Amino acid sequence: MRDQDTREDPRYEAVRSRDGRFDGAFFFAVETTGIYCRPSCPAVTPKRANVRFFATAAAAQGSGFRACRRCRPDAVPGSAEWNVRADVVGRAMRLIADGVVDREGVAGLAARLGYSARQVQRQLTAELGAGPVALARAQRAHTARVLLQTTALPVTEIAFASGFASVRQFNDTIRAVYASTPSELRATAPKTGRGRRTATPGAGIPLRLAHRGPYQAGPVFDLLEREAVPGIEEVTGPPGARTYRRTLRLPYGTGIAAVEERPGSARTGLGAHPGGWLDARLHLTDPRDLTTAVQRLRRLFDLDADPYAVDERLAADPRLAPLVAARPGLRSPGAADPEELAVRALVGRAEAERLVRRYGKALDAPCGGLTHLFPEPALLAGAEPDGTLGALATALADHAVRLDPGADRDDAQDALRAVPGLDARTVAAIRTRALGDPDVAPPGTDVPDSWRPWRSYALNHLRAAGELEL
Repeated sequence: MRDQDTREDPRYEAVRSRDGRFDGAFFFAVETTGIYCRPSCPAVTPKRANVRFFATAAAAQGSGFRACRRCRPDAVPGSAEWNVRADVVGRAMRLIADGVVDREGVAGLAARLGYSARQVQRQLTAELGAGPVALARAQRAHTARVLLQTTALPVTEIAFASGFASVRQFNDTIRAVYASTPSELRATAPKTGRGRRTATPGAGIPLRLAHRGPYQAGPVFDLLEREAVPGIEEVTGPPGARTYRRTLRLPYGTGIAAVEERPGSARTGLGAHPGGWLDARLHLTDPRDLTTAVQRLRRLFDLDADPYAVDERLAADPRLAPLVAARPGLRSPGAADPEELAVRALVGRAEAERLVRRYGKALDAPCGGLTHLFPEPALLAGAEPDGTLGALATALADHAVRLDPGADRDDAQDALRAVPGLDARTVAAIRTRALGDPDVAPPGTDVPDSWRPWRSYALNHLRAAGELEL
């Protein structure tokens, strides 16, 4: 009877059908092998009696399971749940992904959330099976694997770049997670047509930014091309093969990111391709910024979304159904720098270009058309203190308005509304893009509640179809 009951677990059915829609939503481990996998792992399906399920890779690792070398579960897109949820667990997961625990510790994470460290530990452990330290450790291990297999950085440098406090801690974690030493893990790096990876710090770090399900790259690159501010951004190449490049201000230094447009798949539903990736390359002045830079690109390109859930809900609406069928997997782009986005949403592209020319910090090593970083709020607050721009820059600099990944969206919206001269439509744009809210309806738009919780995506479908002003 027990076997019959457990076989009906929808998670096990997802594993049996190798359903890539659930990659990142949960992980499964096999007690007889000591390995944990993503649901779409191509290996032979284990018996249900030998399977355990975990909400996070960290929880599986904490129970003594090692990452599968075949499906690489640590490389799956993050759970789309954290994009939607506004509670403390969702906010904590976004902050951990941004590297806050590595930089500020659990105390810093708790302070940003407005809870005690003990409360944060308890809530994360109760729901996810792992606390903030374990979750950050799993992320560090993934970062280390990427650096080991894509760069020629010395192993010792990778240890600290990944966020580990010591080489010994780094070695122990790599052995525990991958059942390999760092040198052995590096030796398993896949070869390309030009031989084994030879990337160096000067050549940048090549990455594949994974996403689940179909991905409509065209509309995202169209938006980035329309909005690109010279000096900090540029889009080159013909449609379908464009490259988006931008500068990044990061916790330890600066960076330049390049992301390639990649045609998306239109297949959806059960048995659909589990996803794909966007090719990217990061040039960082300090490799410790890798995790943060990757997460900022993921938010900008909305790579952790669940297109199956979004499309299923929106396709039930007669008005949206043909639009969803035409563009399955349409995304709602976010922001690489939330504070920059807020200023740009207020002043527009032309004025943003003026601000970059006048106040932007010049890069030590310009690269093509990329010459500056966008000016920080504190600088703008001092240089142009008058008007709405000055008020917004001051609020951002003083942290009266918080737009970081762990910010409470409702609190941030209230704080934005208190900025003199900031209109409701601009506040809605900031909430959608800077805060990554998937369910925003700007004032004056006819948006039915039946589109919840994906109203931001619904409006993007209308814009892409020319039924709503860009």
